Amino acid sequence: MSFKNIVLGAVISALCTQEVLAQRMEEMWDGAGGKGVVSQNRGKLFREGKYALFIHWGIYSQLANKWQGKTFYGIGEWLMNKSMANISPAEYKLAASSFHPDHFDAKAIVQLAKDAGMRYIVITSKHHDGFSMFHSKVNPFNIVDATDFKRDPMIELAQACKEGGIGFGFYYSQNQDWTYPGGNGGPKVDAQGKAKSFDDYFWEKCYPEVQQITTGYGPIELVWFDTPGGMDKKYAQKLVELVHKNQPGAYVSGRVGHGLGDYSTLGDMEVPRENVDGIWETVDVTNDSWGYAWYDNNWKSSQEILQRTLSTVARGGTYMLNVGPKPDGSIPDQAGLALRNAGAWIKRYPETVYGAQASPWKHALPWGDATVQGDRISLLVYHWPADGTLYVPGLTKGVQSIKLRGSKDQEKLNYTLEKDWLKIDIPKIAPEKMVSVIEVKLNGTPQVEKMLGVDPALETVIPVDFGEVEGCNKEGKSWMEKFGEWKHVVQVSKWTGKSKFSYEIAVKKPGYYQVDMNYAGEGRMVWRIENSAGEVVQNQQESAHVYNWYPWGWMKFEKAGRYKITVSLIEGNGDKASLTALRFKYVE
Repeated sequence: MSFKNIVLGAVISALCTQEVLAQRMEEMWDGAGGKGVVSQNRGKLFREGKYALFIHWGIYSQLANKWQGKTFYGIGEWLMNKSMANISPAEYKLAASSFHPDHFDAKAIVQLAKDAGMRYIVITSKHHDGFSMFHSKVNPFNIVDATDFKRDPMIELAQACKEGGIGFGFYYSQNQDWTYPGGNGGPKVDAQGKAKSFDDYFWEKCYPEVQQITTGYGPIELVWFDTPGGMDKKYAQKLVELVHKNQPGAYVSGRVGHGLGDYSTLGDMEVPRENVDGIWETVDVTNDSWGYAWYDNNWKSSQEILQRTLSTVARGGTYMLNVGPKPDGSIPDQAGLALRNAGAWIKRYPETVYGAQASPWKHALPWGDATVQGDRISLLVYHWPADGTLYVPGLTKGVQSIKLRGSKDQEKLNYTLEKDWLKIDIPKIAPEKMVSVIEVKLNGTPQVEKMLGVDPALETVIPVDFGEVEGCNKEGKSWMEKFGEWKHVVQVSKWTGKSKFSYEIAVKKPGYYQVDMNYAGEGRMVWRIENSAGEVVQNQQESAHVYNWYPWGWMKFEKAGRYKITVSLIEGNGDKASLTALRFKYVE
């Protein structure tokens, strides 16, 4: 190996070999308490940090969703799959020779994560394609032995995280391996034609590689297993025991299977609409892809990233947001720009994320969301009302003071308590462009009355999640827009002439409200919406297989108070009808 090949440049200030870096990993390990010491802080960064960087990086990053001149749309780490390019293991292995991520810079990635406000990094050590992104001792199909890169970037990133003061963890595909004999989805025989089972794959490759990533890179925060499929519980149990033995401070993801993980992971790209109990995370993408795709420029804005982060914390979870490095190993500029802008906001309002508790409302509010720190609620205003009033439903007890964060003197705000509502006088102009913060100090812990308040100043979307059904089904629904690009809703489906959906709403301001419906279906449909005072809105509209908002008409609410809203399908194909939400907006 030449002197040039052993220089790790920006990763550490001194020049050193892979062996020296590996020794530093051992020193990091010893400094953290050594192997086998039972940790009292297992998963602390996960529980308190609330925000992390996910990195999907591999040969698929070099291919960038193209194979033999054709572009395949969807998640590129599945490029081998028959629904994508259907690449054989032999062909895919040859592609490793084109992998030259020479602009990979571990320190730059760690700095980006810190600028974004993230507290740890999780990176793919091996995805379903079986390519090890570290110097595997048991698998020659790895970044050191199968490419000209000749470096173990996991050592560099572990060291950079240590120096940067943030956590580090690994993704590892334990069940699927499309290139190693015996792995789920992989060849059934080895190079000599000998039959191979999953047991062979597990003990020859999976278990020793997990042993390696949990002993060779210093202390780690978690091991993120994925897609357990039909893998037997005995294998999952072995992996959990191995991680906890070697890394007593590390969490194991729920996707190890069989309920053996330390926490649960929701569906990909899913931010829930209701609070979720327990310890959990959601994983999301900065655009539409996990691994880098050359065509995918549908980037989330800083505001969208920030709001999805805050809404996940408000639901009680941890948000892990993915970037896919480009073929040269660098992070796309667009992702970096959006992450840093969102991170600058988090730096100003850290209490809204780190260590924050879930919203006492247990769902989003018309103008935004909320998180809690002790006796203080941070009202997170995504949509600033232009009329100078913020209406807060159900918070009428224990309010001590309210102030506007972000103003020069932390301006105190006037407020009144009006039956079921807290009414706050606010400036006409929002202090922040992305999300403004109003802090409510309480006498004790928050006490919020459960209610679905219809805001008199802003349109109010009320998902079907919060209602009751009679003669129809309420259930979750997930689908892919492109291959692997997941969308999630709760729907009311299987409608008949006797079906009803209903929920109770609280109306602050009497008068007329425009009511709209969000649904999908087939053909024309007649829906009937009525309130408990006898007011009815009934109309016919076309439908489509995708969800759209349809205007339904004005509904009158004679006085302020609680109303039961009931929805029925009068005409149309009830088997295809899928209702997801109603929307109310006061008519001036």
